[in-house]
Order: sequence, then C-alpha cells, then structure tokens
Amino acid sequence: MTAAEISRIAGVTRATVSNWRRRHDDFPAPSAGTETSPLYDLPAVQAWLRGRGHTSTASPTEELRTALRLLGPGSGVTARLFPLVAAASRRPPEELAELAAVPDDQLIAQAEKTAGELPAAVPEAEPVRYGPDDAGVVRALLGCVREAGAQAAVDVLAERELDEGAASGVYQTPEGLALLMARLLPAGASRVLDPACGSGTLLAAAARQGAQELFGQDSLAVQGRRTAVRLLLAAPEAETAIRVGDSLRADAFPDVTVDAVLCNPPFADRDWGHDELAYDPRWAYGLPPRFESELAWVQHALAHLEPGGHAVMLLPPALAFRSSGRRVRAELIRGGALRAVVSLPARAAYPLHIGLQIWVFQRPEPGGTDRTTVLFVDGEGEQRDGAAGTPSATDTATAGAGTRGGSRPRRSGSSSSAASSAPASSASAASFDWAGLTERVLGQWAAFSTAPDTYADEPGVARAVPLVDLLDDVVDVTPARHVRATAADIDPAALTRRVRDLHEQLAEQVATLAAASASGGWQPSGATAREWRTATVSDLARGGALTVLRAATPGTRGSKGSAAPAEDRPVLTAQDISAGNPPSGGAVDVHADAAQPVAAGDVLVRAVAGGGDAAAMTRVADDQDAGALLGPHIHLLRPDPARLDPWFLAGFLGAEDNIASASTGSTLVHVTPGRLRVPLLPLEEQRRYGEAFRRVYELRAAVRRTADLAADTAATLTTGLTAGVLLPPDTPDTPDSPDNRSA
Repeated sequence: MTAAEISRIAGVTRATVSNWRRRHDDFPAPSAGTETSPLYDLPAVQAWLRGRGHTSTASPTEELRTALRLLGPGSGVTARLFPLVAAASRRPPEELAELAAVPDDQLIAQAEKTAGELPAAVPEAEPVRYGPDDAGVVRALLGCVREAGAQAAVDVLAERELDEGAASGVYQTPEGLALLMARLLPAGASRVLDPACGSGTLLAAAARQGAQELFGQDSLAVQGRRTAVRLLLAAPEAETAIRVGDSLRADAFPDVTVDAVLCNPPFADRDWGHDELAYDPRWAYGLPPRFESELAWVQHALAHLEPGGHAVMLLPPALAFRSSGRRVRAELIRGGALRAVVSLPARAAYPLHIGLQIWVFQRPEPGGTDRTTVLFVDGEGEQRDGAAGTPSATDTATAGAGTRGGSRPRRSGSSSSAASSAPASSASAASFDWAGLTERVLGQWAAFSTAPDTYADEPGVARAVPLVDLLDDVVDVTPARHVRATAADIDPAALTRRVRDLHEQLAEQVATLAAASASGGWQPSGATAREWRTATVSDLARGGALTVLRAATPGTRGSKGSAAPAEDRPVLTAQDISAGNPPSGGAVDVHADAAQPVAAGDVLVRAVAGGGDAAAMTRVADDQDAGALLGPHIHLLRPDPARLDPWFLAGFLGAEDNIASASTGSTLVHVTPGRLRVPLLPLEEQRRYGEAFRRVYELRAAVRRTADLAADTAATLTTGLTAGVLLPPDTPDTPDSPDNRSA
C-alpha cells in the first residue's frame, strides 16, 4: 500500500505519515516500490497503527478495495469471492467476527467450507479455493459484509473485476429509476426477464414489486455473478435463472415467455449482429437498422412477452427521432405495441449529459382492443418549471381541476450501460426527488392505462396523442414535442390575481434578502489571517466531543441505532441539504435497515461533493428536521453541545478547502468525514463563529428563495402574454396609453 493509502486508513494527512517514517524507527520499512514511491505491507502497517492507538478510519468498503489492490491484477480471486459473499450474508454478525479472528489457515479452510454451502446459483463462478495469500482479502470481505452489508461487498468485487477487465461504459441503473420502471408494470407480473441485466438492479426492483420468477442474461460474466448474488440477497424466495452470453446472438432463454421485461440495454452498439441476424424471426416490426441496436433490443423484449405482457425499457432520446429508425417506429405505433414514452431529466442516469427516456410497450393480443393513442409524459418539466416548490403558471391555470401527477419534482443492467461498480449513478440520483417524479409519472400512466379513451391531458405534464398524428414523415415520438406546455382555457382573472400575488411575495422576499445581506459588524481579524490549532473529526470522535453516524445507501446494512419504518416519516435527502429544503424524500429514498433518525442540532454532511458551492455541503438540523430519517449519501455528526457548537462545526466542515482535503476521486468526489478538520476554540468563541455562520446560511437561503420567486414571476408573465390572457401594461410610450390617445 502507498503512503496515501496509509493516511486514509489512519485518518491523517500524508505529511503526518512522512513524519512517522522519519521519527519512529519501528515504522514498517517499505516492502516494494521505489525510493520515491515506496509500498508498504498492509498487515505490518495495521499492526503498527494498533500499537500506537490509531484505529482505522477507512470504511469497510475502502478496506476491501485496499486488500484487493494488494493482491495485484490477474489474481482471479474476485470471481471466487462472490459465492463467499452470498454465504456469509446468511451468518449472524457475531459469527462473522469470530471467523475473521481465527488464524490464517483456519480462516481459509472455514471460508472454503462456508462458500461451498451455497447452491450452484452463481453463473461461471470459479471453484471455491483460497490460498494462504488470500487470508487478508477474506478477512476484509467478512468485515465488509458485517459492517457495510453484503451488497456493498458485491459492488466492490464487481468494481475490481471490471477494472481488471478494462470494461468501459458500464453503469448502474439508479435505485429510484429502477423502482419507477418496475412500478410501471401491471400488478401481478410474476415472471420478469432482463436480457441485459448488468448489476441486477431492475430485477431486484421487480422482486420488490412481487415478481417470483426472475430471468437475467448479460454478456459479462462478472455482471452475471453480481446479479445472481444480488438476487440471492434481495429475493431469497424467488426462483432465479441468470445466464452469461450475448442475448441478441445467443439467447439463453429462446423458448421462455414472460409477463414482463425490464431492460436498460446497451446504447449505440454497432456490433450487435445486424448481418448474421438479418432474417431473425424476432424482427416482427422490421429489420433494425445497423446503427439502431436499441430497436433490436426492443423487438427482442417483445418476442419474449406473453400476449398482453408489458416491456419497460430505458432508451436514449435520439431513438425517438432518428430518421434511420423511422420505419420500425412507425410499425411499433401502427401495430399498437408502443403505449407510452416518458422523458427523464438530464443527470437522472448515465450518460449524465442527456435526458434518457422510458418507453413502455405491450405485446398486442390476438383479437384484442385496438389502441388509438400513445401517452407522452414530460418528466423533464421540473427543470423548466421555474421555482422549486412554487406553483407555476400552468399549475394556476389548472387549479381546482386536480392533477393526477401530484406535486412536481424540484429541479434538481447491461453489458455496456446498465450496471456499474461505482455508485456514480446513485450519487447523481441522490440530487433528484425520485418520489415526486415517480408520483408524477405513475399518476399519468395509471389514468391512461385504466381508461385511455377518456384520458384528459394535463398541460405541461402529459398528453395522449392519436396514432394518426404520430404517423407523419418523421414519426418523432419525443415527449417535449407532443406535450402542450400551456392549458387552452386559462382564466385571465385568475392569472392576473396570481401575478399580483407573486409580485407581493417577491417584494417581501427582496426586503428579506436586503436585511440578510446587511453589513452588520463584520471586522478584519488584523493585519494577517488568524491561525489556530485544528483536530480531525476522527480525533474529536475519539475524544467524545461528537459521534459520527454514517448512513448506508439503499440495499446495504445501515448504521447502528433505532429506526422507524420509512413509510411513517419523511426522509432527509442530499438534495435537501444542497437546496435548504425541509425533508422531502419518501420510502423510495431510504432502505428500512439503513435509516437513521435525525435530531435537532445534528450536523449533516453530504457524502458526495460537487454540483455547486462547497458551503452547501453541510447543514444543521432544526426542529423541522427532527424525527426525519436519514437518506443515502449523507454523513451525520452529532456534537456534544457542551463541547461543540453545531453551527460552528457545520461552517468549518463545509469550507471548500476542508472538503477538498478530505475527499477522494475525480469524477465522483467522496467525502471522508473523519478527515475533515475543525479549529480548537473555546465554546464561547465557537458560538460567536456559529452565529456568523448561521447568518451566512440565512443569506444563502434568502438568495435561493428570491431567485425562485423571480423565475416563477417571469415564467407566469410570459405565459400570460403569449397565451393572450394578459395585456401589456400601459406606459407613456405605448400608442394606446391615455396620454397618446389624447394627442
């Protein structure tokens, strides 16, 4: 391991590690590497740290990553560890702790026996044999399963194997998106297939909705193993069949038909088998063009459905309008197979720079009812609606009629696209109100699928379009093209009242902002900046000044502590911390076993940095937050009020330099809370700084509210003018003003 890795597990800076090397003769000597980049033996370093009273601050997952790196590439141990994860998940934590404490030879023998107890459900798993060099990684694995949960261990193993195989373009479907797609299936869908199953997120979501028979296939062996173990963990009672291979060229389930298909297939795959599959019977709606691999996956899914069965697929937006796919799109529409298209906001899932779409298909039934319309839902609308949580002009126009979609969200599995080892998509998904987006989409789909002939459009949200209107020269099925943004029957008087109300709110908010931004006694510290001694959060935790509680992501074992069911309480999300909103999440945002109640005075730190001002990384919980459950990607610090002021702590923890020094990663920047540093000041002086940080927080909140109100006011005025329900105000320069008329 490198000096940087030693600093991470010890919770100190690299300079401290360098000092240890110079000052302590008993510090372990380098075992490999070079003079400028030495490498150290992990067990020797850990023994030295324990002897000095330094406990590891690295997370269990990071310790497992380190142990895997120490084995080097090409060891092949990761494939042999998947069965051990599944088997270990069935043992109580106390037994795992006892097993990890035995000598190496006993540990290896017991691990082989434990893994051998697993039924042959993991595809292409290597024979369960471990060598003496594997003892360290087996111990780290057992610790990860015990502390972070079996799913976290599976993800680390997959991450390592994917890295060694140089697999690229492999991303995980966010949990919230997977659940949304699964809930678009009809109730009672028992047999579900994912032909590009990746990490198994979609099949696990289907199991949560009641599916009992799960079929999956992926071209990467590691993803097949990953899905198999995930389903053993998430749906132990379900019947599962996971296979490895190319679904288009070598379908592992050629004679299987299912109630439903969930799939996030590879995008833009030019080598999907166009030539050798030219006469394949699956192409009932036309031969997919060479550069339209997604249409091959669509027809593959339809071919596996029972008559009347549904397929829900995540697809790129270009598929909706590319000219090369026009004929197949037209046949899907003409044949009644395409039922709905839902656009998602950008950054909802990888690739982050585009807004993906959910397409809903249904295999026609012989002699069934002819379908005359396709539903379009604009899930991107929240990025264009203006203020978060502030009614828009369209909301006003439809007030009183009710909305099926509920409140609007705030702004915020495959061999090549649906599964990932890194929690990248999860991190981006954490910035979305998945509960609100799900309610918005499911409300429209339920109304449309129940009674498509009487479905009433909702301006700015959804519209049912007749098939004949879609079958033009381009056959463009992009939702934004078909969803009308403005109602046709806006009440001019109601909109005028809304404008007056917005102007009054905006004037009040501007006054509040002016008061919050008033200069009020800020003084220079002197000729130079103040200097002070600091301590890490790990140091403060060891001294009892605070407690660190780390929330787990959905699907992993949670933090210690009591937790009420997520359905009974709101959930505080990472997006709430960034935007300064009250707890807005629901059951979809937290796993019941990973819930951590929030108390007033707690300091909340986002676990993933990026996406704006570093000061928005922290927040002090108030009475409105108390009792809420802690969502994923949040660290919770509970200070002792007799020793630490919460606002003082939050202010210094959120400093940009502090966050940067305690973070790892480049694309995704993960914050290690134990490495954050805090000045050592008397409590009375802490409170002075805390009050200043609280004022800064109020200023930031006032800026956000003012910007939101200004944006909503402008959007409402624009809607009223362009819809013809508002007239421009008279001014001296207007031709029809009284002054000019008299002339």
